[in-house]
Amino acid sequence: MLRYLLITAFVAVLALSSFLIDPNPAAPGKSASGKSARENYTAYCSSCHGEKVEAFVDRKWKHGKEKTNLMVSITGGYTDMGMPAWKEVLSPVEVDAMANLILESLKDVDQYKFASKPMSNVFSSDGQTVRLDTMVSGLKSPWGLAFLPGGNMLVTDRTGEVYRVDKVNQKTKLTGAPEALVEGQGGLLDVAVHPDFAKNGFVYLSYSAHKMEGDQKLSTTAVMRAKLVGDELTAPKTIFEALPYAKTRHHYGSRLTFDKKGYLYVSVGDRGSEKENPQQLDRDAGKIHRIMDDGRIPADNPFVNDKKERRSVFSYGHRNPQGMTLNPATGAIWTHEHGPRGGDEVNIIRKAANYGWPVICYGINYDGKPITALSAKEGMEQPVTYWLPSIAPSGMAFVTGDKYPGWKNNLMVGSLRFQYLNRCVVKDNKIVSQENVLKNIGRLRNIDMGPDGYLYVSVEEPGYIFRLTPVAQ
Repeated sequence: MLRYLLITAFVAVLALSSFLIDPNPAAPGKSASGKSARENYTAYCSSCHGEKVEAFVDRKWKHGKEKTNLMVSITGGYTDMGMPAWKEVLSPVEVDAMANLILESLKDVDQYKFASKPMSNVFSSDGQTVRLDTMVSGLKSPWGLAFLPGGNMLVTDRTGEVYRVDKVNQKTKLTGAPEALVEGQGGLLDVAVHPDFAKNGFVYLSYSAHKMEGDQKLSTTAVMRAKLVGDELTAPKTIFEALPYAKTRHHYGSRLTFDKKGYLYVSVGDRGSEKENPQQLDRDAGKIHRIMDDGRIPADNPFVNDKKERRSVFSYGHRNPQGMTLNPATGAIWTHEHGPRGGDEVNIIRKAANYGWPVICYGINYDGKPITALSAKEGMEQPVTYWLPSIAPSGMAFVTGDKYPGWKNNLMVGSLRFQYLNRCVVKDNKIVSQENVLKNIGRLRNIDMGPDGYLYVSVEEPGYIFRLTPVAQ
């Protein structure tokens, strides 16, 4: 009798093992049913967490991000916090594959974990070595950079000052700067000089303008044109004012760029009101604007004949564009903009184009919840590239001339969050590869090509401007 019971128990164990262990296991990432982890993610998770599982790289992990933590979360959920349990839908094999998929996306952040601070001012990259030479020091937050004929520079500090820097790197504070609201992300922001500055002396400054409405202080993005005479900005004129004013103190955008025809492009962020501003054409926020050098509206602007739309709008659906430059090879305007947590974008600006924010997005909200379940939609532009996690981009420039043969025609983008310069290799209007250079030099706020053929970068807190001098390899 005992022998019979032992044999019966052994057979039962074998049967149970064959149920738990698939004799024909699926390929890595595939469940026994043949569905991959990404297919299951799309079917069950994307409606809450967004289409791109890669967005997990920029999340905060309340319950831990080790594999065991992830499997517990997926299997049992946290129903009181809105996370359902999936144990009745996904098999243990599928839960395991899902956890592996998420862990794979988390590896992307490792590329930004730079080991230490620089030990010298010489930096090597793929095909190019440069030396950082200090041009300007004693600044706090150098935001804008422009070049004058003869080799002098204009530099704005977000704290409200604008300086002229001469050939021996001596800076002189100019008078006549606009009164900027230096709160939050506001202050004195970008600077540009007229393409024909040698004849007219015009300088353009973007800043956070402000006014009182009742007992409330409101602000907006504005652009002032002035004439530089000696060390004074004279004959000031406000040529652009984003409407309506808002009570928020962030997402001003504020980059300035002239195109080859002499039109001035102005970036304006959504001012933190993504549900109202970026997709509504009767509001200036969340847009790229195109105006003439005196503030008049070009006759061929896309919405110039519409009574309700803002006539200066050139493109819309933007979040917070803090980088804008002219591609000298094509004449197109390129921008980048901050995503929320993840989803920073590089875009080529096209007339009347809708860039999607916040209807489509590759990032998530700061509280970890999705902004939208869509990353693409008909009638909305796709970015040239996007970053997960967010690198917090600021400033951008194309490398021209022959001083940097290893970087020629590359697009350079500053990173505030990870404190480095992002080198983008561009071919046929596509970014085909990227490299992290100048690692850990500081919060890189701006980058520009000087007329002398050198690249200049600014970092903040403390504020410096460096020239990137090529070094023979």
